[in-house]
Amino acid sequence: MAQVVIPPRLTALLSTWGADAEAVEAAAADIVARYGEQHRRYHTLEHIEEMLVVTDRLEASAEVTCAVWLHDAIYEPTQPDNEARSAAHAHQLLESVGAPRPFRNEVARLVESTVDHDPDGTDVNAAVLADADLAILGAPADRYWRYVADVRMEYSHVDDDAWRVGRGAVVRAFLDRSRLFHAPDAYDDFEQPARENLRAELVALTTP
Repeated sequence: MAQVVIPPRLTALLSTWGADAEAVEAAAADIVARYGEQHRRYHTLEHIEEMLVVTDRLEASAEVTCAVWLHDAIYEPTQPDNEARSAAHAHQLLESVGAPRPFRNEVARLVESTVDHDPDGTDVNAAVLADADLAILGAPADRYWRYVADVRMEYSHVDDDAWRVGRGAVVRAFLDRSRLFHAPDAYDDFEQPARENLRAELVALTTP
């Protein structure tokens, strides 16, 4: 088995509440191992690292940063309740390193908010998390199409016709939104390229 390499940033984050080194190492190793599961192609540590670039720029709270690390802790494409299960796991894991209940509750709430990435405009934490999670939509075209291919591989159990229908519905739903990104910086950086990428993908999905 390959050795799990734990990012120092994650260790520092989980050490915030004074837990002993063994508890911190166990929690961090759990997170890293989950994102390294064999069935994952897009929902990996690369995705987390890309999100952290955005949340750092948006000066995210500690709760949002924890939610970034934990929002896809449980990711099984054949199951419908990944966000709820990830939220429960986040609550339990943060308890193991001494995070106070209000903090754990907020992280769990944020993880569950990624079900639709459409928070109320006054919900700053959820808006920052949504912006970071959707930033891939506004990535350069080569990165965007690699993301699409990786998600398709994660859904390899779905046949091509069903994929076109399901993915097409997701793409259309995004395009129908008046605004994909909430923070001004995220909007300026990602809104236009995201719409261009989504329109291009929709053409590909609907072209015989």
